[in-house]
Amino acid sequence: MSTSIRDITRETLERPLVQISLDLTNNDEALRTAAIAVEAGADWIEVGTPLVLAEGLHSVRALRKEFPDHPIIVDLKTMDGGYLEAEMMGDAGADAVIVMGRAHDATIARVIEAGEQFGMLVMGDDLGAPDRVAECARLEQLGVGMVIHHIGYDHRGMHPELGLTPLTDLPAIVAATTVPVQAVGGLSIDQAVSCPEIGAPIVVFGAPLAIDGESFSAASGDLLGVLTEACARVHAAPIVYPATS
Repeated sequence: MSTSIRDITRETLERPLVQISLDLTNNDEALRTAAIAVEAGADWIEVGTPLVLAEGLHSVRALRKEFPDHPIIVDLKTMDGGYLEAEMMGDAGADAVIVMGRAHDATIARVIEAGEQFGMLVMGDDLGAPDRVAECARLEQLGVGMVIHHIGYDHRGMHPELGLTPLTDLPAIVAATTVPVQAVGGLSIDQAVSCPEIGAPIVVFGAPLAIDGESFSAASGDLLGVLTEACARVHAAPIVYPATS
């Protein structure tokens, strides 16, 4: 079975998908958590940035070997050296890599070039952009295959009184783009499940559901039961895009 998601479009997304974000710091916990997530019904597996820093290519290769039928997303948060970073992950078996919208156009272009070479989806992240709607539109114009609307962990933590959430700008971002959109950053299960109805059908579960956001270790409790219910709710949700004239 091919894991290639490079050519995914809004039109080919027949139902919402679940992506498990492995924001962990060692391969053992990552593999255990991924196994639970896959049993629960997760569709895509993300090598989160902490895991990239801690285990790098070893984690990508280990997950590729253990889960040959699941797309592997690598959250590189690339800012420079775009081709080399993406090339390394493509060689290791990644199906998608993430480049930051705040990177130079040249870096985004180089990541896209590597994506073409290695058959990977390139996802552009709007984290830190002063105008997130414009940033996502720019990323699509530059050629990314998916945009990620992202409210950062530190940003949310510094301003808890603001109740920052990606749901605020999500409808405008979906309306301003034509590629698939993903929303991440502090969403509750209910909020995450609501994303397909706002036009963002690839739903990410990570902290605090699967990952302890303070220690970046696997979450305790009935993770399998909670994730199984959450995955079923996402898969059953309708996908609704803005009406077009």
